[in-house]
Amino acid sequence: MTDQKSYEDRYWESDDGLRLHYRDYPGDAARTPIICVPGLTRNVRDFAHLGPWIDGKRRIVMVNLRGRGDSEYAKDSASYNPKTYIADIIKLMDEIELSKAVFLGTSLGGIVTMIMASQHPGRVAGALLNDIGPEIDQTGLNRIAEYVGQGRSFDTWAHTARDIAEESTDIFPDYSLKDWIAFAKKLYRMNSSGRIKLDYDMKISEPFESKGGGEEALWRALESLQNVPTLILRGALSDLFSAATARKMVSKLKDAELVTIPRVGHAPTLEEPASLDAIAALLQRID
Repeated sequence: MTDQKSYEDRYWESDDGLRLHYRDYPGDAARTPIICVPGLTRNVRDFAHLGPWIDGKRRIVMVNLRGRGDSEYAKDSASYNPKTYIADIIKLMDEIELSKAVFLGTSLGGIVTMIMASQHPGRVAGALLNDIGPEIDQTGLNRIAEYVGQGRSFDTWAHTARDIAEESTDIFPDYSLKDWIAFAKKLYRMNSSGRIKLDYDMKISEPFESKGGGEEALWRALESLQNVPTLILRGALSDLFSAATARKMVSKLKDAELVTIPRVGHAPTLEEPASLDAIAALLQRID
């Protein structure tokens, strides 16, 4: 599925002068817009299918966090942290006059969403927390630490896909080579020399720590979603986000729904029929 004509590539400038990129899909201004926030090593291509799926029923803004995709790489790698990402997104919202939005956050994007709700009450009108919560399992953290910031390049998309499949079969056990190639094209891009390379700044790994911590602060941040329609998605095979944590999150929120996506690890792609059904139900709860 392509959506080349349904969005515009736009840019905004961060407080520290970085040129940051977002995709802007126009839609019904009477409905609350959506802001999509990707995971640690991910970019706007993870959400591209949502543009045609929403089909103009509401505006969608998909952000490339600093150091990812077409957003400029940070001069100081210490700025690769949720506090800075939130400041960047708030500046964008103010610039394009979005007082509030439904946040769809995958992994790191879900952490950004929780903290956003805590620091900027009223800006989060609804939330999707995709395979993430205040407590993160060490097994998943260790796995991420092994690959983040490890620059690799390949000659062909098939070679790229096979390399990803070797490490990630447990996450998507039902994927074919065609599926892996499509997945690779989200995470990698071809450079001017014809090499296929990861589409993020390798320095995003420098602030990343492969250990837990900060759970208490994140549980407090989660409580800021107390009266906000919230969807918690969990991959049934996730090694990062436990079923126990997901259930505990639902018990602490008044308007939360938990949906588990079968045969998927960390994280659901949001292309699964069950994911799309759950997102549609979330949006109906909002307006």
